[in-house]
Amino acid sequence: MTLDDCRRLDAEDPLAPLRGQFILPEGVIYLDGNSLGVLPRAAPARIAEVVAQEWGEGLIRSWNSARWIDLPQRLGDKVARLIGAAPGEVVCTDGTSVNLYKVLFAALSQMKPSGRRVVVSERSNFPTDLYIAESLCRERGFTLKLIDESELPAVLDEHVAVLMLTHVNYRTGAMHDMKALTAAAHAAGALTVWDLAHSAGAVPVALNDCGADFAIGCGYKYLNGGPGAPAFVWVHERHASRFEQPLSGWFGHAAPFEFTPHYRPAPGVTRYLCGTQPVLALSALECGLDTVLASEPFNGDQGGMAALRAKSLALTDAFIALVEERCPGRFTLVTPREHARRGSQVCLALADNGPGAYAIVQALIARGVIGDFRAGDSQMPDILRFGFTPLYLGFEDVWNAVEHLVQVLEREEWKRPEFNQKLAVT
Repeated sequence: MTLDDCRRLDAEDPLAPLRGQFILPEGVIYLDGNSLGVLPRAAPARIAEVVAQEWGEGLIRSWNSARWIDLPQRLGDKVARLIGAAPGEVVCTDGTSVNLYKVLFAALSQMKPSGRRVVVSERSNFPTDLYIAESLCRERGFTLKLIDESELPAVLDEHVAVLMLTHVNYRTGAMHDMKALTAAAHAAGALTVWDLAHSAGAVPVALNDCGADFAIGCGYKYLNGGPGAPAFVWVHERHASRFEQPLSGWFGHAAPFEFTPHYRPAPGVTRYLCGTQPVLALSALECGLDTVLASEPFNGDQGGMAALRAKSLALTDAFIALVEERCPGRFTLVTPREHARRGSQVCLALADNGPGAYAIVQALIARGVIGDFRAGDSQMPDILRFGFTPLYLGFEDVWNAVEHLVQVLEREEWKRPEFNQKLAVT
């Protein structure tokens, strides 16, 4: 693949106009949308409008006149279009960790009468998921069992109450077969909880088709909702009228403005709401969701997530091929090569497993190629992690990113002291 090839692919890309939806700093190749998405061009004006007009002039009337009151449901319906859910099955609220606490509590409550007392998750799952599960298991009398991916689905037995997995692994970009693992869990008599933080807006998800039970996800990665954006939560309709929510706040009440002294849960997923909703943050998230949904009219029936997925795979294929061609022997590919098992990121490890991964990432960032680093452990090497968001990345970006990587290595820029000083956020 040559630079001219990349430019030709960009010229032929039907999704290329979507890049105009974003404010991208000059001279930056942003390969960290899997941690924080780019600022939507519409967001600053929308937030200013909410502040100056809806809050400043409308004041409390805007809960009705500007429809602040149903923002969680309206945005939830937009998320539903990206994750294979139906209208009314998703709400946007709180953070990913809080929502995970809610859904795992609900799943454990449903399973407690069965006598099953084991929650299964991957050892390499995102740490906050494991911390939440560890805390809840301790409180509710369950045991958290951590396994390697290779042990699935054989580990699912008559003792397992819940299988809790992240669909796309944050560290490696490896993607689970949601449908097969959900079916295996159900066959064993267990429920499933899926974390879609690295899936929603990045890969096609079909929650209802897969028969999943509960799911949560992040608003600030591929959904471009801004730092700390509200997350989302989904529950299958078969559980919607009977699940128990531990944070029974007034927005999750069936009639919040009746102000009754006793809690009566709202029907369906609305009971997953808790306190007063963050209107400014939800308004910014809506701008981000609209950037993803703008892909739907492209390529007719092949638009939307199908079109984004096709471009994502093409971008990651190109990056892998160029790194292997132009940096021979320097890196090991950690992300699965098979399309069916790959998310929208590429993770590399140094071939010699030596130090330097962090410094290489910092040297790239200094050149304007923003990726990130994830520290390894006894079972996993240090990772150079690159996220590919097809809404605003092109093939020439891929070429240029690899060219910068080549120069960092050839010039040994990564050895400079300033690139070896660990920052608070890596």
